Amino acid sequence: MDIVVAVLCDAATDTNGKLNLLGAFDTIYTQQLPAVHPQCSIALRFVFTKIEEGPHKLKLNFVDEVGKLVMPSIEMPVEIAFPEDVNFISRNFVVNIQQLKFEKPGLYSIDIAIDGRHEGSIPLLVKHLRPGD
Repeated sequence: MDIVVAVLCDAATDTNGKLNLLGAFDTIYTQQLPAVHPQCSIALRFVFTKIEEGPHKLKLNFVDEVGKLVMPSIEMPVEIAFPEDVNFISRNFVVNIQQLKFEKPGLYSIDIAIDGRHEGSIPLLVKHLRPGD
């Protein structure tokens, strides 16, 4: 299993197997704390090989720099089934998030795990801009 795309963006859709992204970002600038980001999406694209056929569990944890959850964990069952003449399968996952709240500035991340094994992270920096910055 390979992660081909893992990004935080303004919006994303999966249309007939095509992953569509709008406004990928890795930094949020805010003048007030706590900061509330009105809407964003986590967009993921995985490639599975024939040997990985079967059931899997995808888990996403959105955490701050000390590992505290910013929002509840997201868990999704993933069933990978291959037609006879196919050697790999791409799967897209889009998670839409509303009213995401950040209590303090700093480094955050979305940790990605498959079957309990950490596969990658999406970093996010929240910067507090004071008047005049």
